[in-house]
Amino acid sequence: MNLLSITWEWDPSLIQLGSLDIRWYGLMWAIAILAAERICHYTFKHEGLPSKTLESAFVWIVLGTFVGARVGHCLFYDPVYFLSHPLEIITGIRDGGMASHGATIGILIGIWIFARRNHLPFIWGIDRIAIVAPLSGAIIRLGNLFNHEIVGMPTDLPWGFKFPLHDLHNAAFLDAHGLPRIDYWEQYDGNIPAEIMAEIPSRHPAQLYEALCYLLVFGLIIWLYYRKDLGRRRPGFLFGVAMIGIFLSRFFIEFCKEVQEPWEQGLSLDQGQLLSIPFIILGVVMIARAMIRPAVTDVNAVVENANRYYASEEKKNSKKRK
Repeated sequence: MNLLSITWEWDPSLIQLGSLDIRWYGLMWAIAILAAERICHYTFKHEGLPSKTLESAFVWIVLGTFVGARVGHCLFYDPVYFLSHPLEIITGIRDGGMASHGATIGILIGIWIFARRNHLPFIWGIDRIAIVAPLSGAIIRLGNLFNHEIVGMPTDLPWGFKFPLHDLHNAAFLDAHGLPRIDYWEQYDGNIPAEIMAEIPSRHPAQLYEALCYLLVFGLIIWLYYRKDLGRRRPGFLFGVAMIGIFLSRFFIEFCKEVQEPWEQGLSLDQGQLLSIPFIILGVVMIARAMIRPAVTDVNAVVENANRYYASEEKKNSKKRK
C-alpha cells in the first residue's frame, strides 16, 4: 500500500451544456493545435515565408491529424469491428479513440499535399512539423491525464496515481476485486467509501512520463533548429530526432502501461510498441541520410524558390482579374 500516492479525481468535463459535454481533453487538443500554429508562424516568419504558406499548412496538417488519429485507432486496435461498422468510425468518435501513430501517418500525408501545393520539398515540411510535434504530443498527453485514460500499471513508487474514475468503471477490475458492477458516483453521490478506495491501486502516471519525455525532445529540437540551424543545413535531421525521441520514449513507457485492448494481454510487445518500431527505424534512417549527404550551403534556396512561385502565381492571378 502506497500512503504517498495521489488520488486523481479531476472531473473530465470542463463545461456541460445540456447534452453537450465539453471536456478538458478537447481543450488540450485545442491548445496543442494553437501552440503548433503559433510556433509554425514564428518558424515560417523566421525563414521568410508569407502568411499564406502557414494557412495552407495549417489546413492540411490539422485535417491529416484528426483523420489519421481516428482512422488509425479504429484500424490498429479493432479493425474487425470497425470494418464491419464503418460509419462508427465517424459516429463513435465521442466514445474516444485517437491513435498517435495514425495521427503521424495523417500528418505526413497532409504535409505531402501541402508541400506539393506550395512548391516546397516534402523533407522541408516534415522537418518543420518535427519542431512542434513533441510539444503538441505533450499537451495531448495531459489531456489523457484529465480524461483518466492511458493509465500505468500498479506501482509502489511514491509518485503513483490512483485513478478511481478509471478502475471503478472497469468491469475486469471490479470482478477481480469482488466489487459489484454499479455506478459508484451515483450510488455514493461522489463520496466513495474508504474501504472501496483502498482497493484501488496506485499506478504509474504514464501520461506524465510521456509528456515529460516529449518536452525534452521539444527542447532538444528547438536548440538544434535555432542554435545549430540543422533544419536548413541537414534536411531530414530534425524529423529523425523527433521520430526517435517520441516513439522510443513511447516504446519504453509502454512497459509500465496497462494495455489498451484485452487482446493485447500476454503479448511480449503491445500494439503501441509494435507500431512504434517502424517510426524509430525511419528516424534512424533519416538522421543517417542527413549526415551522410553534404551539408546544404545555400540555406535560403528552398524559401527563395517558394517565394518566386508565389510571385509568379500572383502575377497570373492579377492578369486574370484584369
